[in-house]
Amino acid sequence: MRFIRVDPISFDEDEIRTAAEIIRRGGLVAFPTETVYGLGADALNEKAVRKIFLAKGRPADNPLIVHVSDVDEIHRIAEPNRVALKLIDEFFPGPLTLVMKKKKVVPAATTAGLNTVAVRMPSHRVALKLIELSETPISAPSANRSGKPSPTRAEHVAEDFGDEVDIIIDAGKTEIGLESTVVDTTVYPLEILRPGAITKEMIEEFYEVRDVKKAKIARSPGMRYRHYSPSADVIVLVGDSFKEEMIELAERLEKSGKRPGIAAMKSSDISGFPVYDLGESLEDYAERLFDALRSLDRICDVIVVEGVEEKGIGAAIMNRLSKAGKIYRV
Repeated sequence: MRFIRVDPISFDEDEIRTAAEIIRRGGLVAFPTETVYGLGADALNEKAVRKIFLAKGRPADNPLIVHVSDVDEIHRIAEPNRVALKLIDEFFPGPLTLVMKKKKVVPAATTAGLNTVAVRMPSHRVALKLIELSETPISAPSANRSGKPSPTRAEHVAEDFGDEVDIIIDAGKTEIGLESTVVDTTVYPLEILRPGAITKEMIEEFYEVRDVKKAKIARSPGMRYRHYSPSADVIVLVGDSFKEEMIELAERLEKSGKRPGIAAMKSSDISGFPVYDLGESLEDYAERLFDALRSLDRICDVIVVEGVEEKGIGAAIMNRLSKAGKIYRV
């Protein structure tokens, strides 16, 4: 495995070109986006795409997101309708993935055999340059073992994969920290298959939209399988008295022989246990969540997490936590 360390804004294009050559040869490259790190391969090369599933231990019926570097490239792989074109105009590049009718050029492995394809255009400059230099769309789920917390730092990728990835492009921590919002544009009202930083409220400024919690067929990553979970048990407490309850629960767990840790916002007044501070705002919380789960997982048996109100990006935070552990109202 090779690391390429680059500045996220001012980087050497030749270093990115080396990674792009690996993509073109059918290899795997882990790279940063504004959301999380992705594990990338040529989206139009079925053998390369299958390497992603093998490396992650990902079920074959869990479709991948295809990343593009410009709007014209979308028409090469998908058939955007009027609604999709409006959302592309409003939110691309950025943390939004659109499910659209696919074109035949996209292999079945990429879309898990569906007649739709999930497409996004990241806003991270390194990601855009990698896709551009690769001269092909890049399939890229989060660069973690399936079921584990998504990677927001290059070292998270290295922890999970070791030498199974040809190159990891390290551009520091990601900005948003949660995967993109996924919206199905082939139905109306539009359906949010996975919440993210582009919130339901933002999309409702243009179209009617509803949330989809479960589905028999996964039209998007994150719909059917266990996700975002460390080895430690995760307990999420939501409510006005959460901090007192957190401390009491941690004390009970410790007495029972467990090693508890706490992840909470504004946590400077919590002592006696390993604590990860999730910051002052929901944006801080989102950016730090996966690193908190990974960090506490190294030293704890149980992680007690502060839950938040399910509005704005809080809906995306609670979506991830609902898959990572159990939620209790206090």
